[in-house]
Formats: sequence, C-alpha cells, structure tokens
Amino acid sequence: KKVAVYRKEHFNAAHRLNNPAWTAEENQRVFGLCNNPNYHGHNYDLIVKVVGEPNPETGYVIDMKELSSLIKELVLDKFDHKNLNLDTKEFAHLNPSAENIAIVIYDLLKDKLDPSLDLQIRLYETERNFVEYPA
Repeated sequence: KKVAVYRKEHFNAAHRLNNPAWTAEENQRVFGLCNNPNYHGHNYDLIVKVVGEPNPETGYVIDMKELSSLIKELVLDKFDHKNLNLDTKEFAHLNPSAENIAIVIYDLLKDKLDPSLDLQIRLYETERNFVEYPA
C-alpha cells in the first residue's frame, strides 16, 4: 500500500524571463513584467511529495528529517535569496520559468532518493499560480 508524504518549504529568489535569441520587443511582448531587465522576485512555496510503501520496520515512506535535509542542501542553499539567472549554474542557460524551476528541483532531488520512491514537485510562484512536475 502506497502512501504520499509531503514536505513544504519556502524560498525567495529573483529572476528574469528572457530568450536571448529574441529581440527586446519580442521578449517584452511574450514575458511582459517578467522581462524586467533589473529582474524581479518571488516568494516561492515548494511542496515536495514522496510516494512509496511504508518501511515495515520504521513505518516511514521516507524519514522526513532526511527529506528536509536533502531539500535544504540541494534546493534552498542553492536558490534561496539568489538571482536565479546570475547566481546559479542551473539557470545560466535555462529560462527560470516556474515550469523549469520545478523540473530542476525534481532532477536535483530524484537522484538522491531511493529508486522505489515516486517524487512530485509542486511550486507556487504566487498564491494563485503554481506548477507540478511531473504532471
């Protein structure tokens, strides 16, 4: 029997949505305020969902202290209070849209989890706008 467990975290980061292959006008038309040359920030809420069968000895799907530590090390320490475009290797050549941020977070965490566990990332960019990966 599979059970889903969730860990909620929060980080703040600045970014700019911009496609260097496009003109300034095209970037402004597509990305609007998110294309501000001086960047803009979000207070991201991150929900990490892990699904698996509880361990018969511990009753845990995953030790939540371990999950919390992984998220801190692999996500928060990298992205919190950073300019995603300028301060991170993950977004040096990848537009830091909410969709791409969720995929990157998934990839960072997935490799560190037991392969028997399923992972889903939900990232709130605003109170009303959020993405999930995988969908």
